[in-house]
Amino acid sequence: MIIFGAPRRYVQGAGVMSHIGKELARIGHSAVLIADRRVQEICGDVIQQSASAEGVDLTVIPFAGEITYEEIARIVDEIGNSKPEIIISAGGGKTIDTGKIVARDTGAAFVSVPTVASNDSPTSHIAVIYDKDHKLVGVEENNGNPELVLVDTDIIIKAPIELLSAGVGDALVKAFEVEQCISAGGKNVFGATSPLTALALARACYDTVREHMIVAYRAHATGETNESFEALVEACVLMSGLAFESGGLSVSHGMTRGLSAIPGVASALHGHQVAYGLLVQLELEERDAAFMDDIRAFYRDAKLPLKLSHLGADQITESIIQTIATVSAEASHMKKFNREICARDIAEAIARIEAA
Repeated sequence: MIIFGAPRRYVQGAGVMSHIGKELARIGHSAVLIADRRVQEICGDVIQQSASAEGVDLTVIPFAGEITYEEIARIVDEIGNSKPEIIISAGGGKTIDTGKIVARDTGAAFVSVPTVASNDSPTSHIAVIYDKDHKLVGVEENNGNPELVLVDTDIIIKAPIELLSAGVGDALVKAFEVEQCISAGGKNVFGATSPLTALALARACYDTVREHMIVAYRAHATGETNESFEALVEACVLMSGLAFESGGLSVSHGMTRGLSAIPGVASALHGHQVAYGLLVQLELEERDAAFMDDIRAFYRDAKLPLKLSHLGADQITESIIQTIATVSAEASHMKKFNREICARDIAEAIARIEAA
């Protein structure tokens, strides 16, 4: 059986935040907004005013900054018995993933409002949980995909280029991972066979990123959105999210297990971790030199990591490489590859990348 999952409604464009009240009123009339202090300063007033204008009662609960089981429990406790119809998460992936599980635990509909295009979290139903040291400790599921994903590109373009670069990394890997997952007969995030639609989206995501990244980065430098910037954001948020969830993951995401076990590297952005993971996957796929040269050139233009030191590793030792390889080899995504992979294979691939 195949399963394809998606948010009920996706809205993207410059200035769309001012219309969020109308979008929320389609869903309910009581809401809790989860956002950190910085995001509240950026868009809290606009959300509050737009919600109020449409008769949506809004309460704000500050997000503490890290997605942990403790933070989720704290927010659920603060909501208490005043069950809202809607949970809104505004911010980056940590805030959005926190809101998914808060929505699940309170029985509310979920709305994601990304203020950065740094990862594929906004459209999905899963949440990656970390501990206080940013070590990955679990994956949880909301009851379904978001009711609404609202992406204001006037806000996205003001975020640092490093965050957009992470989104590019997270989007770039999907074509390679979905292809491997399907070829290996692996299951997607819904535990089903990947539909061809997801593969088509993954490939379109890759093509869109490659076509529009340079011009979109130039737009980012000016602070003015253009057609390429809108296309790149759509690839990083919508295409990337639909592709990974319904298409499945492989080595690139499996590598985050080991990378998050290394101090310094653990705090690197998710999109940068999986971009490095893609280099490992491509080595395991035995891609030819011309292909690898092309990818490395794109990485340099896209500001993506080519070495562990670019991810924050203070030193690269055989012990560190072995730790990354051993922990990563245990990830379930590693089984979604066209041959069996062991820790030695991964370590050797990392060594080749570091020597390049």
